[in-house]
Amino acid sequence: MSRAVQGRGCLPWACLGPYLRAASLPGAAGGSFHGKILSGDGISLPRSCVRHQGGPQGPPAQRSSSRHGLDHLRTVASSDAIKKHQKSLAAWFSNQPSEERQFGPSFSLDAVHVDPVIRESSLEQILKPSPELTVRHQLQRSSRRVISLQNLFEADSCGRQVKNVVLYGTVGTGKSTLIKKMVVDWCHGLLPRFELVVPFSCEDLSHSRVPISLRRLVTKKYQHLRDVAPLLGASNLKVLFILNGLERLNLDFRLAGTELCCDPSEPIAPSAIVVNLLRKYLLPEASIIVTARPSAVRRIPGKYVGRYAEICGFSDTNLQKLYFQMRLSQPGCDGEGSGEQENLVEMLWRNLERQNQIAAACFLPSYCWLVCTTLHFLYFTRTVPPSQTLTGIYTSFLRLNFSGEVLDSTEPTAVPMMKYVAKTVGKLAHEGVMSRQTCFSEEDLRQCFEVEMKTESELNLLEVFRSDVFPFFLTPCVQPGREHAFVFTIPAMQEYLAALYVVLGEKKTLAQKVGKELSELIGKVSEDAAVVLGIVSKVLPLRFLPVLFNLLKIFPRFFSRLSGKDRDTIARTMAEELFKEEDYYNDDVLDQINSSILGVEGPLRHPDEAPDDEVFELFPIFMGGLLSRRNRALLEQLGCSIKNLAALEIAEAMKKTVIRNSRKGLPPSELMDYLFFLHEFQNERFTAEAVRSLRTVNLSSVKLTPLKCSVLASVLGAAGHEVAELNLTSCNLDAASLRTLFPVLLRCKVLHLQLNSLGPDACEELRALLLHAQCAVSDLRLSNNPVGVQGARHLAEALAGNRSLSRLSLLHAALGDRGAEEIAWRLPENQQLQELNLGYNSLTDASALSVVEVAKKHATLDKVHLYFNDISEEGKRALHSLRMERDGVRALVFLTAGTDVSDYWSSILSTVQRNLPFWDRERVRQHLALLLQDLESSRRQTGNPWRKAKFLRVESEVKRMLAKLQHGTL
Repeated sequence: MSRAVQGRGCLPWACLGPYLRAASLPGAAGGSFHGKILSGDGISLPRSCVRHQGGPQGPPAQRSSSRHGLDHLRTVASSDAIKKHQKSLAAWFSNQPSEERQFGPSFSLDAVHVDPVIRESSLEQILKPSPELTVRHQLQRSSRRVISLQNLFEADSCGRQVKNVVLYGTVGTGKSTLIKKMVVDWCHGLLPRFELVVPFSCEDLSHSRVPISLRRLVTKKYQHLRDVAPLLGASNLKVLFILNGLERLNLDFRLAGTELCCDPSEPIAPSAIVVNLLRKYLLPEASIIVTARPSAVRRIPGKYVGRYAEICGFSDTNLQKLYFQMRLSQPGCDGEGSGEQENLVEMLWRNLERQNQIAAACFLPSYCWLVCTTLHFLYFTRTVPPSQTLTGIYTSFLRLNFSGEVLDSTEPTAVPMMKYVAKTVGKLAHEGVMSRQTCFSEEDLRQCFEVEMKTESELNLLEVFRSDVFPFFLTPCVQPGREHAFVFTIPAMQEYLAALYVVLGEKKTLAQKVGKELSELIGKVSEDAAVVLGIVSKVLPLRFLPVLFNLLKIFPRFFSRLSGKDRDTIARTMAEELFKEEDYYNDDVLDQINSSILGVEGPLRHPDEAPDDEVFELFPIFMGGLLSRRNRALLEQLGCSIKNLAALEIAEAMKKTVIRNSRKGLPPSELMDYLFFLHEFQNERFTAEAVRSLRTVNLSSVKLTPLKCSVLASVLGAAGHEVAELNLTSCNLDAASLRTLFPVLLRCKVLHLQLNSLGPDACEELRALLLHAQCAVSDLRLSNNPVGVQGARHLAEALAGNRSLSRLSLLHAALGDRGAEEIAWRLPENQQLQELNLGYNSLTDASALSVVEVAKKHATLDKVHLYFNDISEEGKRALHSLRMERDGVRALVFLTAGTDVSDYWSSILSTVQRNLPFWDRERVRQHLALLLQDLESSRRQTGNPWRKAKFLRVESEVKRMLAKLQHGTL
């Protein structure tokens, strides 16, 4: 491979946006998306470039005079140099950023690209005063003509041939990706108008200060064109120059500032080359596309621009739907169920149709990418790296859009765009989180952005921010009656930017700000003792030097202590927000994110109904995630530095508070959030210390998706400690969940797995768990699971070889007689089981008696639950004869024990009441009626008044349950 492909510095630009494309179908050149697949190893190129037949060909005199030149161009177009250049460009522009590669085949370049809407514009429309360039403003300008990428150079309305095109749009609309698509189209012969395409990065050109000729610049960037470069300016070669990111260049079109140059071999400054190309003084026959943010468009005088075109993103909701369908329906997006991909797309479509705020957010293709990436993270865990975090997705998303970007290159300070956003938008986001506010008035925006504007430079930066970046983060609210308020484009972005604002230390007192600045200033002076000594020795006696050096040592320490209090404040904010009690009993944050994207199934809230209080549980989680090493490295590229020492001090300050609060016993959803916070933090030592105190983990009723199972396994696996009790009741577990949680389940003493979807395949996983040499499970509860006969066979095999289990509950597990016989057959091989619950499993007399006969010979088993089975009166009498006094085993079948009440009557009734919502109510009613008859019969047989009173008490309890059951109140 050539150096042009191998060396990053020799190539156009490193990153062209977060959403990549495949090459196009030849037959669909004019459509909104294309379907030809790019190969990473090589591409199939035409043997010669096809000449464009439909565009302006010039007058006949020109055609006849240039016939010899055209013949020569055909030879050049089919030369190896052009082919190598096409192959080199295709290979480079097919490169994926790491943010794409980590999501597997579903996010590869084989995915089909969807073109954004491009509307023809004019300089008057660009310069026209507007209160705010917002998404709503973009959507309202639909009367302008839509133009395709292939028609950018068609003649204008006056019939003039267009040579210079300015393609502009705000951050995130897809300028760079569209240019990437154009280049790859040309590489595959889908742009026949041009025989040569030469892309340049204006950022790259801005770093060059040495004069260079156009021909040398082309061969320096693209070695393969060294045989073609001499033809530039010497023939009618149809060449297209692409200048990406005009805002990076300071162009001066005045003759006094940039001299005229028409010789492509004359060395001049790169910016002068650009100016003369746009003037059409240098290579007047060349076509040029310039991409720019709106604030930079006015840098090119209007007389040098043939067409202005604005990228309007996915202003058509159908384009959003098409994008989501293509992204989420790729073969690599293999969810747990066969129809899960279609399900996701369908739910997303319904949410787009009924919630216009999401449609307004996905006007920007960048946010469509973020939505798809988040769904991929939530649902397709098997193809996502274990180290991937939600904070990492948002940080990568901002890096893709803002890496290396400065707000205004004409300002000498060169403020990183993301740093400016963190200080301004982050402040607004933080104030909103603190006041539980998601909608902001124009006055709120003015207070946030303009209150400290004092200089011309600050006002200029604000103006650039309004035109280029504001719509990326804030958009008008679409709810009726709130049209003049602004909301964050995606709700989670508010919490992310608020967290970034806090973690970067922007929330400081005046004393902390002054202390930090003075500490850094004095510290820099004290580092160079020789310079200090040389300066003061001329004006101070030597006896004062020790005093001076002591002062230099004291002041940095004093001021660093003052500014260091900011880290304690960050830690305290993080801990307080993480355990804020007013957020308790909400859905966990992963479910909140899921519902914000896919919507909530069921009836919509009435417009007049008061909204629920806003929940900001992602805020502390993002704060923790931003302190991880990977995210700090990405933030460094955005100009937002968080030092290692600062992250360490924040973690140390937070540790005691976090561990102390986690011991209080959090509700299940809040405990899941806490575990997710530790996962986002990505600090193994901190996580190990934090979870070591968690001996009881109750996550009942939390829907454990594959992602949540991975988080739970990762976090609880950090310490490797034994868990006294893990409650996973009603968590939608299946066999795949158990495989993910296997290392954690091994170390649990009491394991609650009731009310899940654990069938025979899950029981096979449980067999492997119980037969493992390091298994610590002593109490396994599998009530209300579809275990079945095959599952019972797996569990029976596990019982035969297990050495830790003392209690096993298979209440209401669809065992039947065959399942019970499987258990009874292998039960003698077990040595330590003490209690076995086979209640409500449709057992008949024979199977119940066989289980009890085996149980009474067992060395340790002393209690067998058999209530609510299909046992006849004769069977009950036979079981009653096997009482503890005679056989050493207690068979809990009914509420009586001869002429007395069973000692376990309350346990039986409480089990019934607890499981009633999940059982067949009619069958329960019949069993309760039989129990009542049995109680009344036994009461009549006894003459002991004390026993009669006990019978009456239990009878009243059963009658109360029957009455509630009949009236539907139980």
